[in-house]
Amino acid sequence: MSLSDFISKQFIRVIQWNETEDGVLAYRYPMQDMEIENGGQLTVRETQMAAFINEGRIADVFGPGLHELNTRNLPVLTDLMNWSKDFESPFKSDVYFFSTRLQMDQKWGTGTPVTIRDKEFGAVRLRAYGTYAYRLADPRVFFTQVSGTREVYYVSDLEDQLRAMIAERMAGAFAESNVPFLDMAQNQSALAEKIAGAMMPGFAKLGLDLSQFVVESVSLPEELQKVLDQRIGMSMAGDIGRLTQFETAESLEEAAQNPGGTAGMGVGLGAGVAMAQSMMGQAAPGPARNVAAGGKFCTDCGKAVPAGAKFCPECGKQQ
Repeated sequence: MSLSDFISKQFIRVIQWNETEDGVLAYRYPMQDMEIENGGQLTVRETQMAAFINEGRIADVFGPGLHELNTRNLPVLTDLMNWSKDFESPFKSDVYFFSTRLQMDQKWGTGTPVTIRDKEFGAVRLRAYGTYAYRLADPRVFFTQVSGTREVYYVSDLEDQLRAMIAERMAGAFAESNVPFLDMAQNQSALAEKIAGAMMPGFAKLGLDLSQFVVESVSLPEELQKVLDQRIGMSMAGDIGRLTQFETAESLEEAAQNPGGTAGMGVGLGAGVAMAQSMMGQAAPGPARNVAAGGKFCTDCGKAVPAGAKFCPECGKQQ
């Protein structure tokens, strides 16, 4: 190996990070047995930030751009190392790059049901899932609180911690939203905003910015969903009387639109009697009782026809 090759390997003139894979949040530039040349250049791309670390302490932080490394651009590092030679000789320091790209389509979900107090159902256990997106916003905080001196720190290394934090704060966010469970489906956007507001301080403490939070589904555990279905069924059964009144009113309107002939008069009269009996809760006398039991009215004379009868007992018209 020639002397020039040896020197070029020992002193670094250009420091830059070409991201070769997705999902990297922090990357330590390889500095083993090498020193940074005074006046060297640091290239930080648009979706990156860089920081100099001295003896495990974060010093200077650089945003996107081309930076010349000297005492003017490294004031904190210069003070930490107490140099008096104005960088006349090369210096050694660790350089970390941080990706500030938006980390999209991150999944979250409640591993176990979250118990909340619902206005209508009382204590309810809910399941929910969705997506969120964030970016690294503060390298100083992220380095000291999360990544430390690891060579590479991936998005996947942070997933479990973020999901646990979301689940921890989910119950409080649900409760403070004051949205009943039955209304959550149509209020998922407002619910997501409420939850995101509760999550942002926790993300900021890790040096992250929560950019998006989406609630895709809110549901009950299977056993509770069955109970809710039964309740809805019972509620619908309680409205059968109203349904009968509505259908009877429709038949009156149909008869009124066809006033000609005795058939229209009979249908109108019979329907009117049925509606009155339905509204008053009285049992229908005589033939009308058969109608209530599944019979119908004659299409010719309008008289009540017992269930299963093929001919009208009044006029003999085939039914």
